[in-house]
Amino acid sequence: MNTQQEFEALFNNAAIGIVKVNEKGEIVLVNQFALNLFGYSLDEIIGSKIEILIPSKFKGRHVQHRDGYISHNPHSRPMGTGLDLFAAKKDGTEFPVEVSLSTYKTPEAQFTIAFVSDITIRKGSQLALMKLNAELEQKVNERTLSLKEALEKEKDLNELKSRFVSMASHEFRTPLSTILSSAYLLSKYQLTDEQPRRDKHIERIASAVNVLNETLNDFLSVGKIEEGKIQVRFSEIDIKETIGSFLNELQTILKKGQNIKYEHTGERNATIDQSLTRHIVMNLVSNAVKFSQENSTIDIKTNINKDTFTLSVKDSGIGISQEDQEHLFERFFRGANVTNIQGTGLGLHIVGKYAEIMNGVVSCESDLNEGTTFTITFNRIISES
Repeated sequence: MNTQQEFEALFNNAAIGIVKVNEKGEIVLVNQFALNLFGYSLDEIIGSKIEILIPSKFKGRHVQHRDGYISHNPHSRPMGTGLDLFAAKKDGTEFPVEVSLSTYKTPEAQFTIAFVSDITIRKGSQLALMKLNAELEQKVNERTLSLKEALEKEKDLNELKSRFVSMASHEFRTPLSTILSSAYLLSKYQLTDEQPRRDKHIERIASAVNVLNETLNDFLSVGKIEEGKIQVRFSEIDIKETIGSFLNELQTILKKGQNIKYEHTGERNATIDQSLTRHIVMNLVSNAVKFSQENSTIDIKTNINKDTFTLSVKDSGIGISQEDQEHLFERFFRGANVTNIQGTGLGLHIVGKYAEIMNGVVSCESDLNEGTTFTITFNRIISES
């Protein structure tokens, strides 16, 4: 086999498209692989401009690049380095390609040879790999976020447990001491005329037990909130009657001369969670009693209109500073002016969470030594006359 035959064998059997163009950009030679790749016959492609193989949207720009390459800087190089190149088949189908250029001169003319590879499969694999990497990255990010949230939750729960132990040791000590001492003194009062003294210590025991019960309920409520175990059970109730019954339960905790004044306006029926609402009322009114002086009045107001159910609790007690109002609903927070008054610092945190669960918003208006008003507005409440 002579050199010419060897060249023809290599040219025609090459597993890559080979296209030869002249200085005018006309195709003068093409191998069988390229014909199969682009879907043309030899007669259809020979003599055509190289732009016949370029997608329509790129043809105008390609003519300029081709003329510049042939006229000013013809040399062997990959084409479109760093760019995504596309070719077009006879039927208009576009597909991604890699193109390498080579140029040579004869005494008669200058020619450029383009070596064209279809990289559709490779591109598909790259895109699939990129998609897979993106999905994996997203899963890793989601998993990382989930782990961070779990760690934060565990940290919060550990903090809650730690604060519980510290708070419980402090808050339980006083009522337990009261119960112990009063129970001991009760045993000493055996005479009939000593009944008033016995009654006094029985009241002290009952009060201390209420404090313990309130403290335990606060911790249990916070635990359920943190674990997401609070379930809302809406039902239609008579607000005036229901709130009135809650307030009757609180008569036993009033200080000397204190009284509760309750006023309801608007329609009477609303759809709420009775249990959570009871906890909110008990908490707000208990605080009002605790932080107000003897012979004072706690004003409770409820109102139902077409869009909202509003509950407000107003006292004339020690008040809350503007600085402390910014932290009212944080766990374990207690105002600077309540250090000598027993409490866990959890009540308002629970109130805020319960209100939020029932689509409510809590607001506070207060001035030091002037009193405090808490107002909760529940949206999207169903009301009927």
